Amino acid sequence: MRWWPRTIRWQIIIGLTAVEVLSIAFFAVILIDRQQQEMRARAIERLAFQATSVAFETHESLQFPDRVVSVLKIMNRDPSVAGVKVTDPSGNVLYVSEGTPSDHALRPQEKAQTAQIKGDAPRVFSVNGRWEGVRPLYSDGSLRGYAWVEDDPSWEREQMKTLLRSMSSFGLVWIGASALLVLLMSRSITQPLGLLQRGTRALTTSSQDKSIFPLPVSVQNEFGDLIETFNTMVASIDEQRAGLNDTLSLLDSMLANAPIGLVFFDRRCRIVRTNEVFANMTGVALNQHLGRTLAELLPQQVATRLEGAVSSVIATEKPVHELELTGPSSKPKWPSTWLVTAYPVRTASNQVRWVGVIVIDASERKRAEEALRRNEKLAATGRLAASIAHEINNPLEAITNLLFLLRKFCQLDGPAENYVAMAQEEVRRMSEITQQTLRFYRQSTLPARANMAELIDSVLTLFNVRLSTLGIRLERKYDPKLDLYCFVGEVRQVIANMVSNAIDATSGGGRLVICVRRSRDWKDSGRAGVRFTVADTGSGIDEEAQQHLFEAFFTTKGVTGTGLGLWVSSEIIRKHHGTVRVRSRAASSGRSSGTVFQMFFPDDKLRTEAVVQSVEARA
Repeated sequence: MRWWPRTIRWQIIIGLTAVEVLSIAFFAVILIDRQQQEMRARAIERLAFQATSVAFETHESLQFPDRVVSVLKIMNRDPSVAGVKVTDPSGNVLYVSEGTPSDHALRPQEKAQTAQIKGDAPRVFSVNGRWEGVRPLYSDGSLRGYAWVEDDPSWEREQMKTLLRSMSSFGLVWIGASALLVLLMSRSITQPLGLLQRGTRALTTSSQDKSIFPLPVSVQNEFGDLIETFNTMVASIDEQRAGLNDTLSLLDSMLANAPIGLVFFDRRCRIVRTNEVFANMTGVALNQHLGRTLAELLPQQVATRLEGAVSSVIATEKPVHELELTGPSSKPKWPSTWLVTAYPVRTASNQVRWVGVIVIDASERKRAEEALRRNEKLAATGRLAASIAHEINNPLEAITNLLFLLRKFCQLDGPAENYVAMAQEEVRRMSEITQQTLRFYRQSTLPARANMAELIDSVLTLFNVRLSTLGIRLERKYDPKLDLYCFVGEVRQVIANMVSNAIDATSGGGRLVICVRRSRDWKDSGRAGVRFTVADTGSGIDEEAQQHLFEAFFTTKGVTGTGLGLWVSSEIIRKHHGTVRVRSRAASSGRSSGTVFQMFFPDDKLRTEAVVQSVEARA
């Protein structure tokens, strides 16, 4: 109720006033009813007496009209009398106190009352709400007429008004005095309560403001004891709050700085607290986690299994260890692998209220293990290929010698001579392929000046079959005499990685351009070196993938790629103090696609030898 006051003081005053008003009104109703009954009884007695008096004064004076009229007028002076008249036995008005007899003729109800008069006793009756008294007049034992006295209701109303005015005055004085007394007495109640209210509000809204505590004790009663108890409670709360703040500070520090994901769930599997690491894992802002379920944050497969682990902890009250979850990642084509441990968090009553979950992102470790397995396979394949190449070299040399002897000392006709020459050429090509394979396996660990044309040709020889099969047109643009002081095997590996990626991205009928030329550093024009350009007309790379090209384990080839080729290439280029740039445009409607890698290797013998010395010093 908006009209009802909020303070106890005015509530007491208004409540007491309402009670007193109702009490006085109830008392007034009873008193007025009682007064009306008494006034009615007195009016009946008075009218009977007045009628008797009029009859007594006039029964012997009927023969003297003037005397009778005088008696009637004297009686009419009474404030309670409205009129006095005398009638004959038939009801005809003989005398009236005021006016003429014809104006005061008896009404039928009044005439009917005469039949009910017994003896000479007066009779009082009510006609139309007005009281009248009548008394028979006897003279010498015979009925001579009737004396009528009519009561004045205004006199009774004035008596009631006087009573009401007195009661109203008394009620107002009583209510005012009571309100003033309550107003004075309520201060001893409201002041301590107001002090407690201010203290409670300060405790709940501004806990750091301690200026009003402890509250002053100004009264020596139950409120004083309550204020002292409140001060004791505040001191206890301060101690508990200090301990709780320390605990929360430790928890917040642990959550904020822990290198693992931490998240807590209630019994409905809703998040009640988490840290930034877990928010980064889900890809959702930290302030949007509270109150949400896992299904709203994670892929369905991962969310279902993790919710199952949380529900299991709640049901069994036992932790779940090393649960491995795998699902899609926020990074393109990177599967995420999480190791999850869920444990119960109990309250003082030893009931499981929350479930804590520790999440470790094992994606890098999983990818590293997978890459390590692939690299081991590649290394074993390389060793096997080198061993096979070495073993093939011996029979190839024998075949080469036999073909030479066959061609030198045997008399062969024209077609046979051509067949032997073709066999020698194929054997020579096989020998070159095995030599290139051995070069990849037996790379030199020391820098040397190498001919770039020979190096690139040795790489491209390995891809001739793939280029021919896929219908890729190869364009070579480099000087046969161009050389570079570098780690030959590592530069060969970089070129091989770039060419292999270009072939994988290029469909049939595409182009692959290899360009090598003298150049200078983009950032430092005083540094001379060699610029390698590998360009293709393949499918291109989207902008998001370009941001991660040189990150370890990032690949756009799915399960067929290790994600190490470009990362290793970038490390080799950095080792040579070189730079690499990439420009790419993905295929789209009406636009051609392709990728261009440009690598700059400085031709700086002193700097390259310094790298060797640094490596040897660390070794």
